Amino acid sequence: MIILRLMIASMIVLLAGCQSTGVTVDNQLELEGAWHIETINGQSVVNYSPAQLYFNNNGVLSGNNSCNTFTGHYTFTGDALTLVPEAGTTKACVDALESQEKQVMSLMPNVTQANLIKTQLLLQNKDDKTLFILKKIPIVQSDELSGKEK
Repeated sequence: MIILRLMIASMIVLLAGCQSTGVTVDNQLELEGAWHIETINGQSVVNYSPAQLYFNNNGVLSGNNSCNTFTGHYTFTGDALTLVPEAGTTKACVDALESQEKQVMSLMPNVTQANLIKTQLLLQNKDDKTLFILKKIPIVQSDELSGKEK
């Protein structure tokens, strides 16, 4: 009788673990590469904005904050993420891009975690508020650019 109860309890636990939430969360996130910033603090980026982050495999962070380029470093362990922008260019841009740039630079130090939901990378603060939504920029092979087949 005890064995039967254990088997039933095991089946319930196994079946509960098979339920789908409809959301794909990847805790083995591959952060390295280029990511286009789609939203900043809940607002869509300016049309055709070049805002993007690039995570190098050695902890170097670089990118375009909408108007200027910047560099710095990041640490990523589990889903804990720290972004530290350190230096950047200072060219003048149109007001909309300069405003967006200020927002990018002021929010980056507040990022504490990264989560991949389907194809979007959510960068969130300590209160789980989404500060940035990014989409991976695919790597284009030189053969693809020239039209040659491999």
